[in-house]
Amino acid sequence: MAGIRLTRMEQGQTKIKNVPIAVTPEGFWCCPSPVVFQKSLKAQNPLNKPKPSSPPPKSSVKKKPVSVPVYERRTVTAADAPSRLVLSDDQQCATAPERPPPPTSSMAAAERGPRPKIESLPKKVAIEFGEPGTCDMKVILLGKQGFCVKLSVHRNVLTEKSSFFSEKLSEQSGLSCLQIGECEDVEIYVETVGLMYCKEMKQRLMKQSVSRILRILKVAEFLGFISCIQSCLEFLEAVPWVGEEDEEKVVSTVLQLQAEGIGVNPVLKRVSADISNVPKDTLSHIIDLVLKSNEERSRREMKSIVLKLLRENNSLPSYARTTDICNDTIYRSCRTCLDSLLELFKQAAEPSEDRDPLAKSIALEADNLTWLLEILVDKQAADEFALMWANQQELAVLHAKLPTVSRYCVSCLSGRLYVGIGRGELLPSKDTRRLLLQTWLQPLMNDYNWLQHGCRSFDRKLVEEGIGRTILTLPLEDQQSILLSWCGSFLKTGDSCPNLQRAFEVWWRRTFIRPYVENLGKVAVSDSSKFAEGEKETRMKEQENY
Repeated sequence: MAGIRLTRMEQGQTKIKNVPIAVTPEGFWCCPSPVVFQKSLKAQNPLNKPKPSSPPPKSSVKKKPVSVPVYERRTVTAADAPSRLVLSDDQQCATAPERPPPPTSSMAAAERGPRPKIESLPKKVAIEFGEPGTCDMKVILLGKQGFCVKLSVHRNVLTEKSSFFSEKLSEQSGLSCLQIGECEDVEIYVETVGLMYCKEMKQRLMKQSVSRILRILKVAEFLGFISCIQSCLEFLEAVPWVGEEDEEKVVSTVLQLQAEGIGVNPVLKRVSADISNVPKDTLSHIIDLVLKSNEERSRREMKSIVLKLLRENNSLPSYARTTDICNDTIYRSCRTCLDSLLELFKQAAEPSEDRDPLAKSIALEADNLTWLLEILVDKQAADEFALMWANQQELAVLHAKLPTVSRYCVSCLSGRLYVGIGRGELLPSKDTRRLLLQTWLQPLMNDYNWLQHGCRSFDRKLVEEGIGRTILTLPLEDQQSILLSWCGSFLKTGDSCPNLQRAFEVWWRRTFIRPYVENLGKVAVSDSSKFAEGEKETRMKEQENY
């Protein structure tokens, strides 16, 4: 058991010392749970076979009101079923029948029948708050779980702490018993009433789970227990929330308290900011930090985290998104990286003895652009990026002047765009697709041998399929010019060139087979039109004869 520290009472008020109540496995004092009821009743009514030779033991110890809660069986009839709130006098509250005396052995043998299950018996708990014998009223809680709790309390404590009790008791000044029916959470009701007797409420709430504090907060709001509500809010503001489930429960519960005029802003500031432009500016700052990082491992991890979080935001419906991340921020970063990449290519094209720092810088900017492209693809906003990359003719000219080891990472970016178009992840215009192939397909073919053997992340089959599908989206004349050029390169270099045979076969069928099928269709259409004209002439002659 655990005692409760008491508030200092004014002179002439009831002196309160201790509250003997049960202790949960969580280490918190409260009304015993249904499991405790069942265990207690099993101890009082063992189902094992009784020994006939041993008479029932006689109890010589007087029952004290300050001992642990008393568990009683109680028969509840339909007439006892209360409404939501039932006010009654002292006699009505004491109508529960007393426990009958134990039967003799002959009576027990005569009345022995099928034993009811312990779980089906009505249960009753008696709890006394404050100093024994000083309670001046009763509060009876009837729970939906099938048990009843009788609280011996003090009128002045309840009226001082709770606006609910103050209002009910002021309506009938002589009321000595108040009954509340259909309580959804009797255990927390008892716990909340016990908090009215606490001086250090904060210490009582410590080490409790967030979900339990939310249950207390709900009952405290119903009872109008303002000091308890404030203590619960202080607890929720300071304690860590574990997982998104806790966060959602806290926010939804706290938001319901705003109508009561209770200060909940300290709690809600965890999930909302006062500055209106935080999302856009913060995203730009985070992206800049990632793009400028030179530490390979942390950079890789942060890229993965940011990409995952942005994907989560994109997966939400538009009405559920807290903020709509602006594409302008990402495209501004893309233009900055492109300008930096072009400048690095110009420096690398000049004669120099030490090219390693430039090669690392080029690889870093190409990786930055690939990451930004992934973000835009997830946001379904990469069409403009394809146009930007297709227009980099100066960069493509400089590409041929650089060693393959310094430039191949740029071809990876071109390959990713072809894959995206082939998958339908971006839908640039016909002119953009044609320009993209004209500008960057040949540089990619020049680097293809290195990409296969020197780039671990390069997926040959995926890139070849993306290139072929991109080519086949163009008009037939463009397909022919590009694939004939590829055919010449493939016959010269073999595996050092992308294998676009599948696209070549599709183009072949479109060029040499489908026109014949279409001509057959035209002949059929011509025959049907002639037949229709003949039918029309026949009808006209019949009408003239008529």
